[in-house]
Amino acid sequence: MQVKKLYQKMAKVLRSRERTVIELRYGLANGASKTQREIAKLLGISRSYVSRIEKRAIKKLSKAFNCNTEPIIEDDE
Repeated sequence: MQVKKLYQKMAKVLRSRERTVIELRYGLANGASKTQREIAKLLGISRSYVSRIEKRAIKKLSKAFNCNTEPIIEDDE
């Protein structure tokens, strides 16, 4: 899938904070992925809240791309 198409879909499907978490977590913005703890510190929220946002965003993206499999998310604790 093309990166441009991915970003267009993310912009349509995800809220701003969800998009930010996904971009930071997987290094989509600058190529450097961050842990949930690092993201939490940057955004001033708890790590568990980052985890919930990430899971919700991945679920939304899975639906948007018509994926039939459950996403696999690793917690970094």
